[in-house]
Amino acid sequence: MRKAQWLPRSESQGLGLPAEGRFPFLIQKILQSRGIEPSGDLENFFNPKLTQLKDPFSLLNMDKAVARLKEAFLKNEKICIYGDFDLDGTSGLALLKSGLEQMGYKELQYYQPKRLTEGYGLHAKVVEELANQGVQLILTVDLGITAMDACEVAKAKSVDVVITDHHQPADELPEAVAIVNPNQKGDTSGCGYLCGAGVGFYLLRALARELTDSQLIQPDQVKLKSLLDCFTIATVTDMVPLVEDNRTLVKQGLIELQKTERQGLRALIKSLGFGGRSLSSQDLAIRIAPKINALSRMELGVRPIDLYLVEDELEAEQMVETVLDNNNTRVQLQGSGEQEAFEMLKDWQEPDFVFLASKSFHRGVVGLIATKVASETHKPTFVGSLSEDGIVTGSARLPNGSESSLIEIFQSGKEFFDRFGGHEAAAGFELQERNIPQVIKSFKDYLASEKSAPRPRTHYYDTEARLEELTEGFMKWVDHLGPFGQGFEVPLLKLQAAKVSQRMLLKEQHLKLKLEIGQTGKVIDALYFSCPSEHWARDLKKGDWVEVLGEVQWNYFTGTRSLQVLIKDLRPASESLARSL
Repeated sequence: MRKAQWLPRSESQGLGLPAEGRFPFLIQKILQSRGIEPSGDLENFFNPKLTQLKDPFSLLNMDKAVARLKEAFLKNEKICIYGDFDLDGTSGLALLKSGLEQMGYKELQYYQPKRLTEGYGLHAKVVEELANQGVQLILTVDLGITAMDACEVAKAKSVDVVITDHHQPADELPEAVAIVNPNQKGDTSGCGYLCGAGVGFYLLRALARELTDSQLIQPDQVKLKSLLDCFTIATVTDMVPLVEDNRTLVKQGLIELQKTERQGLRALIKSLGFGGRSLSSQDLAIRIAPKINALSRMELGVRPIDLYLVEDELEAEQMVETVLDNNNTRVQLQGSGEQEAFEMLKDWQEPDFVFLASKSFHRGVVGLIATKVASETHKPTFVGSLSEDGIVTGSARLPNGSESSLIEIFQSGKEFFDRFGGHEAAAGFELQERNIPQVIKSFKDYLASEKSAPRPRTHYYDTEARLEELTEGFMKWVDHLGPFGQGFEVPLLKLQAAKVSQRMLLKEQHLKLKLEIGQTGKVIDALYFSCPSEHWARDLKKGDWVEVLGEVQWNYFTGTRSLQVLIKDLRPASESLARSL
């Protein structure tokens, strides 16, 4: 098993900090490791204000998009909101629909392509159908930036298209009335961190201002803050950076989500035991969002958008039962898929990447299987579901810390794929089964040419700490430091040598330790989820000493709250080391 190196996030950590100050010493060290000086404007950092958000009209073409939507408002035109099927697109669709309804738009409908049967994108055939239904304006969210054919069909059918997206554009852009994408050439807004729903939210901000200034709606008619529940789900799950405006909006959005008026979300949050307490971005990403996302992965009836838009409380509660049943099916399919994948890995010979395809892999969970395999092997991973007619539909993932690009890897064998696309670290693909050998050879040759000297896997931690410092007071400050996510990760601590008082193996794969807190006689739980079968820590026994790299979190159980450590890595330590600390 490959060993990892532990490096401090900042070489300057621990320097120039007073022993006492406005914040606990450990919080000060975490702040400094992130380049945030305790002497800076920490009031704005801990309590960012919505009034300090960037001007939505700073996004390129926002004025054109708003002008076209204003025209549609005045003419009462039929509008179709067309969103992607993932949680970014679904949240953006719900956000735009609710916001436009608040402004008084009447002729609204929406469309989402199905993940398993239609696939991603603004489809030309659907555009033609919408035109036949009398739709005069299509407003996209989280897609459309590469929809050349669909926009040509729209133009031929006299349907206008306003594209809002955040994906990287190609050299050629589709012909649309307006394209609002902070990542397109010429956009100087600095909002490239927005997800698809985020761009949609900025469109609503700009449109609400224009309609209010034109005295077409009342200033208090649009409650933008109430839409931050959708913005937050999208931003956290799409793993865009939680920086600048994103951080400000998600911090407020977690509050809005906890008290959301959307009956489906309320029922789900309550059913998962989060009613009556504050939500964190980790709660959302790990416990809540996967249940919603499983609906589109399985396509067994209820869709994610149905959960967002249901208005009847009883119907929402019944829908949540379906959500949880559906998620259980997803968990079972994912588990059996992962088990088969690791069996297949025993015969896999390539050292630089993994490519697995099987008829047993459900198309809805190939991304989850790829994520698991990439994490375990620390290699770019490609996992495909093989259909009866010889088509492989799959997902690709990079392991954390990888400097590769999936898109560049795909490009090395592009002639063998029917299609591929996505982000550098997460992407999708489709190819014919007969082309698998050529793809594997292309990937092998490309990665061999790109390979540099082997590097150990690296964990960057914020600061060192003693178990005695992990108090409830410290955790309250950590909660205030959030939200955490991509670009602003949960604080990772190097916990100095601790004595194991108990070791347990849960479900044959999760390691649970009880660590003694100094000489206090107290212990703290430490969990290592999916501890590799060959990891030495599985053989730990009472009295052994360890150093732990981990995150501190709250554990809620039977109505009580306690601290626990989520282990990212651990090392053997000696009693003599502990005594020297």
